[in-house]
Amino acid sequence: MTNLTLKQLRYFEALTRHGHFGRAAESCAISQPALSMQIKAFEEELGAELFERDRRQLRLTSFGEEIALRSKDILRSLEELEDYARSSRGGLVERLRIGVIPTVAPYLLPSLIGELNRLYNGLDLHVRETLTPKLVQELNEGRLDMAIVALPVSEPSLTETTLFTESFVLVRPGEDAGKPAPNPEALREMRLLLLEEGHCFREQALSFCNKNPRAVQSRDLLDASSLSTLVQMVDAGLGVTLLPEMAVAVETRSASVSVTRFKPPQPSRTIGMVWRKTSPLSKQFSQISEAVRLSAGAARS
Repeated sequence: MTNLTLKQLRYFEALTRHGHFGRAAESCAISQPALSMQIKAFEEELGAELFERDRRQLRLTSFGEEIALRSKDILRSLEELEDYARSSRGGLVERLRIGVIPTVAPYLLPSLIGELNRLYNGLDLHVRETLTPKLVQELNEGRLDMAIVALPVSEPSLTETTLFTESFVLVRPGEDAGKPAPNPEALREMRLLLLEEGHCFREQALSFCNKNPRAVQSRDLLDASSLSTLVQMVDAGLGVTLLPEMAVAVETRSASVSVTRFKPPQPSRTIGMVWRKTSPLSKQFSQISEAVRLSAGAARS
């Protein structure tokens, strides 16, 4: 078995991830027939089929599942080898693949991208916005270098560094302006609008209200996919919501809503940066975290 190539491993990983030849080919910037040919050559070299194919679905065979695990390890090791080479040359990060959770990305990225481009001339920056579990998975698979998430993540393979802590505020219809902020017990009785399941911000808001996420009935809450939608739902009189402090200026500027701070102890979250403990670029990532702190300060001011 002498003709296996890294290109084939990357194509196989993309097809495993997307589960679709067309989408995998697009992500690899090649044609679908070219991808199919490479996968077929990969299977022939291995001497076994990697996928079960039918018109509706593409599944890994049991052999394919084992190869997928080993391929991820090989590709992650290769990424770290390239990082080590860059680190040993003295170090400036030339490419950065950074993930950000959706409740931070719209408010932090504009200033962050500008700050990183100013500090690292010619930086090849790739940004991925998705939920924390997906970011952690892609970090561990070597498809991201670092991620900005709510802490703690408590993933043994990752280094965590705190960036900042921010409070949550209450957003109510405009006619409620001037009313005192309810305590958690009173808030628990209101119709609370929250992000859909999977967002860590949802669990943080429910925790403040002392609501068990598993015990919440669908009739008690209305879910949305973005903070912007939540504010518009409040404007329409459907209920109340919580917002992280950095989102307030952007999300409430075109809505007729009132914003109220809670009495201490205020609900809050800690935002931090995480990366693999094994990354040779850990020192550089620590330096980048300082740039993120500066950007976060600008975004929240």
